Amino acid sequence: MENQTVTEGKTMAIISYLTFIGTIVAFIMNQNKKNSFVSFHIRQMIGLILLSFLVGIIRTQLDIGFIGNILNLGIFALWLIGFIGVTQGQEKKIPLLGDQFQEWFKAIG
Repeated sequence: MENQTVTEGKTMAIISYLTFIGTIVAFIMNQNKKNSFVSFHIRQMIGLILLSFLVGIIRTQLDIGFIGNILNLGIFALWLIGFIGVTQGQEKKIPLLGDQFQEWFKAIG
């Protein structure tokens, strides 16, 4: 990846990891000047948001108790890996699902 692409997009990519609103803001800001680094991290974060939403639905429909807490902790760990990657200027895919997120959301960004 070009170092200039990372430098230009790092702030927007970091914003994408700051809640759902941050992802929307980064997506809108990235529409004018497409930055591949930002798009990569937006796709990763959209995947995490949907995964978190899915776990939330499962937790409300099923009484999974402690397992739900473990799933939420796992999602947080995945978020942390992505966030550390973006702060280091890397396109670091989230373990387990990062490749799928890039494939499923390739039209985004």
